Amino acid sequence: MHWWEFLLVGVAAVAGGAVNALAGGGTLITFPMLTAVGIPSVAANITNTVALCPGYLGATFAQMRDLQGQNRRLWMLLPVSVLGGIAGGILLLHTGEHTFRSLVPFLILLAAGLLAIQDPVRRWLFHRSGHTGTSPINESWAIIPVFTAAIYGGYFGAGLSVIVLAVLGLVLEDTMTRLNGLKQAIAFSTNIATAVFFLFSGQIVWSAVWVMAVGSMVGGALGGKMAGRISAVALRRIVIVIGVIVSGIYLLH
Repeated sequence: MHWWEFLLVGVAAVAGGAVNALAGGGTLITFPMLTAVGIPSVAANITNTVALCPGYLGATFAQMRDLQGQNRRLWMLLPVSVLGGIAGGILLLHTGEHTFRSLVPFLILLAAGLLAIQDPVRRWLFHRSGHTGTSPINESWAIIPVFTAAIYGGYFGAGLSVIVLAVLGLVLEDTMTRLNGLKQAIAFSTNIATAVFFLFSGQIVWSAVWVMAVGSMVGGALGGKMAGRISAVALRRIVIVIGVIVSGIYLLH
């Protein structure tokens, strides 16, 4: 990679980190940039997954208080998310470059769609789980859909948080804050497990990882400071439009 390509990737990482902090959907910015500078799609996806780990870690620590009293759920769902993430990683590594590149526009479009329904999902969850209580449904029913979501997260990852939050809202009755904290822990364990698995893939572009890791942390900090000054809804709509445009560009090429 040339210095200007590192610069482009770094700027995309800053933008992605800020978008993730404000509205979510930063992957729709960082992944296309990695492929735009010439990194093959599978390697770009793997590199993006590894580079996002610091952001997931920071967000999870920020919500540790919301996980208090959810030890049973964590012991039940985190191993499932780890296994699902690894399964998704295995599936990705066994997908040829040509096949994965053919799937990319549809995966990006799916991610944009998930981002578009994020607010309706949150509103539904807010009305459904406005109080803390005991779920009338056996919580173990969450295992299969969480495992399925984790496979998707290990394979591509964009929009994983929306899927997991919706699944948890269907099965568990709890406050929105606690469900959001549990969602973050599941997304973190999925991402970390997949990233660790990818360490042995030989397809990580480490130079891009370091640039993106620093950029995403800077972007996350900037996004935190801009919170309240920028409309998260408006920003999310911009990212959705970007995702649709990028998906169309991939389809044309």
